[in-house]
Amino acid sequence: MTKPGDPGHAAAARADAVHTGAGSADGADGADDAGSAAGSGRRRGRPWTLHRRLLVIVAGLLIAVSAVVGVVTVAVFHSASMDRLDTNLDDAISRTNLGPALPGDPAEAPGIALNVPGQEAGTLAALVQADGTANAGYITERGRVLELPAAVAEPLTTVPADGGSHTISIGELGEYRAKAVERPEWNGITVVLALPLAEVTATTAQLAITISIVAVIGLVLALIVGSVVVRRALSPLAAVTETAQRVSELPLDRGDVALAERVPVDDERTEVGRLGTAFNRMLGHVASALTAREHSERKVRRFVADASHELRTPLASIRGYAELTRLHGGDLPPDVTHAISRIESESVRMTELVEDLLLLARLDEGRELAARPVDLERMLGEAVGDAQAAGPGHDWEVRATDAATAVLGDEPRLRQVVTNLLANARVHTPEGTHVVAAIDREGDEVVLRVSDDGPGIPPELLGSLFERFARGDSSRSRRAGSTGLGLAIVRAVVEAHDGEVDVESEPGSTVFTVRLPASPATPSS
Repeated sequence: MTKPGDPGHAAAARADAVHTGAGSADGADGADDAGSAAGSGRRRGRPWTLHRRLLVIVAGLLIAVSAVVGVVTVAVFHSASMDRLDTNLDDAISRTNLGPALPGDPAEAPGIALNVPGQEAGTLAALVQADGTANAGYITERGRVLELPAAVAEPLTTVPADGGSHTISIGELGEYRAKAVERPEWNGITVVLALPLAEVTATTAQLAITISIVAVIGLVLALIVGSVVVRRALSPLAAVTETAQRVSELPLDRGDVALAERVPVDDERTEVGRLGTAFNRMLGHVASALTAREHSERKVRRFVADASHELRTPLASIRGYAELTRLHGGDLPPDVTHAISRIESESVRMTELVEDLLLLARLDEGRELAARPVDLERMLGEAVGDAQAAGPGHDWEVRATDAATAVLGDEPRLRQVVTNLLANARVHTPEGTHVVAAIDREGDEVVLRVSDDGPGIPPELLGSLFERFARGDSSRSRRAGSTGLGLAIVRAVVEAHDGEVDVESEPGSTVFTVRLPASPATPSS
């Protein structure tokens, strides 16, 4: 468990936040709608970073522009090709022999329009009679004129003689551009000529494919170049993020603060440059505030330590004179005896308070503790024996294992940890409460647990339980002799030994857990 200011605390907090968010999403009930479910799925996917958003926007714009340009280009090219084909069709009609009299047998009609110089291969021609029958033919690739079957030539009979060009489909021959010219002087015969659309269609399709390939290649190149450009443009933001990350992992909660982290700024006139400058200015203010806070706290700690040290002598004198007066051989009035006993008891309590404050001040100053092997199992047994003598109305139990439970530390301070935890269970639970003091080895840690089946700790107090002068009653009553420093000393001593302490409580079960690094000289069994 890390605390603010410890290395890795920020990363652990982010991991807890991600885990909590995922748990909340997984725990959604049936009342959530489809939109919420989709939103949860998006949150669990890849994050929409600014770099990614810019690339997506650029890609969308390029795709839209390429699509518009491509569609317009293909449409204009196709329209121009059709106009050119219609012109060729008009030229083909003008080259045909369309005199005032029908030249020859209508059965030979295709040759009238096809056997003329300049007609292209694939050209179709048909003479449609008034009854709807048609004689049709076409020019092969070798320039020969062949007759077109009546079933295949039927679409030619549907072309209206309105002077315009029309697109028709001639079976397996494909699509054609056809135009009909009515000849009333030929007994109502209509001449139809058609040119193939295959070349126009193929050219248009080739142009569309070419534009698509060029657009895709251009899009890929634009995204690659854009990614590099955007990454370089956003590199100052990455520097801000990295600097903020390093600052968040610095131990800023106590001690001297060396906040030398700054963001490099190339140009203060840009948006990113202004952000970096503002961030650096903020770090400077934070460093100044933390330095002032540390100086103030150092003065307070020094004052508490000096005051506690100076108060020890007069308190000892008061207690000594009170005891000397009580040992006087003569009879004293009852009220004087009571007053002297109260002076003696209050001086004892005041001395304990001063000693606790002095210990906390010394721990805050970072004074080194002794590092000697300490057998916590033996210490726990002795401490429970003392607690049983002080609280005979409680049911005390010790649980230990055969595993090695030695740690490196300061024995008097560790004994104070055990004594304070047992005293806390004795003072804040009614008589008859079952208190269990257990010690065990878990990996490289020695774990001490003090549990009871008392009424528990109010939930609103759990967050501040290890703070100084924290008490369970709002009236801050001292009838139980509590100074509110016992658990604060427990945490300070445990953390000074590179350990951790926490508490879990509910009505009928309260467990204080202390974890300390095991002595390397005594490996676990």
